[in-house]
Amino acid sequence: MLKKAPLRRASCAIILLLAIGGRAALAADQTCASPARFGPTTVGARPAPFTDARDYRAVFQQCHDAAGRARLATRRFVLGETKLLLTVDPATLETSVEAEACWTCADTTDAAQGDTRFIKAIDVAARASGVTPAKHPDYLRNAGLAHGAGEGAFITGDLCPSSRPLDRSFLAALTSPGGSTPVALSISGLWLAHHGEDFQWLREQARTGALAITWVNHSYHHPYAPGRPLAENFLLEPGVDMRAEVFDTERLLLANGETPSVFFRFPGLISNAAQMETLREDHLIALGADAWLVFSPPLRPGDIVLVHPNGNEPDGLRRFARLRASGALRGPFRPLAQAPQ
Repeated sequence: MLKKAPLRRASCAIILLLAIGGRAALAADQTCASPARFGPTTVGARPAPFTDARDYRAVFQQCHDAAGRARLATRRFVLGETKLLLTVDPATLETSVEAEACWTCADTTDAAQGDTRFIKAIDVAARASGVTPAKHPDYLRNAGLAHGAGEGAFITGDLCPSSRPLDRSFLAALTSPGGSTPVALSISGLWLAHHGEDFQWLREQARTGALAITWVNHSYHHPYAPGRPLAENFLLEPGVDMRAEVFDTERLLLANGETPSVFFRFPGLISNAAQMETLREDHLIALGADAWLVFSPPLRPGDIVLVHPNGNEPDGLRRFARLRASGALRGPFRPLAQAPQ
C-alpha cells in the first residue's frame, strides 16, 4: 500500500497539469479568436481619445496564423496591454484587428504583393488623378477611385465636422427587411469626438445588422476656410500634417472599438500629388465620387454616390430620396470593398 501512494500522487499531478494545459489552450484559443476583441469595455456617450491607441505605426508585413490564414498587416499598435495588428485580406479588401501574438509576420513589399487585388486597387486609385484645373495645376479635384465596378451603386456618406446632429432618419430609411444595407461612412475625427451618442447609434445599427458600415477615413480635423483658394484649402492648408490627419482618425476609430477600412476620402475631394503619394505609401485607397448628389450629376451603374448625413446638406439627402423613389437610383446597394476591380 505504501508503494501505491507515490503513484496516486503522480497521477493526480498529471491530471492537474493536463487540466491546467487545457485551460491554457482554451485561453489561447480565445485570445487568438479572429478578429480580436478590442476597444472600450463600457459604452458611453463620450468617445475614448485617440491616444488610447499607443505606439501606432505603419508596417507592411505578410502574416499567417496557426490555422493557415493569410493577411497583410498595415499597422501595429497597442491598446490597453495588448499588442494588435490592423490587417487586410488582400483578396477581399476587408480589414480586421488581430492579436499580434497569434500571427507570424515578415516584412514584405508592394512589388512582392503586386499581383494581389489590394495592391492593384491602390495603384489604380493613385493613377486616377482626377481633374487638374488648367489655372491651378498644383491641386487635384476628385482624385482616386471615383467609379465602381459592376451594377448597382455604392452609397457613401461624409461625416465632416458639424454642429448639427446626425440625420438618423436618412440612414434608417436605407435599411431593408431581412438584410444589412451596405453604406460607407467617411468619418472625420472631430465629428466622432463631438458626436458620441450619434456614433454609438451607428454602432448599434451595425451590431443589429440594420446597416453594414464601412468606416472610411476622412481626416481628423477636416480643415476648411470659406473663400480661400482651393490650392490652399482643406488638407492643402499650410502647416497640415497629412500623416497625422490619417493616423489620428484611424487611432480614434480603433480606440472606440471600430475597424478602419482601406479607404481614405479627401475633404472637399481636394488633394495634390504629394498627398496621393502619402496615401500610397500608407497603403490606402483614395476614394472619390462620381455622383455628389447635391450637384445633380447623371447616374450610371457602379456610381459611387456621395451625400452628407451630418446635417449640413439636406438638399442632397432630399435628392437621394427622390431618385430612389423614382427608380433612377437603382440597387443593389453594394459594399464599398467591391468597388475596385
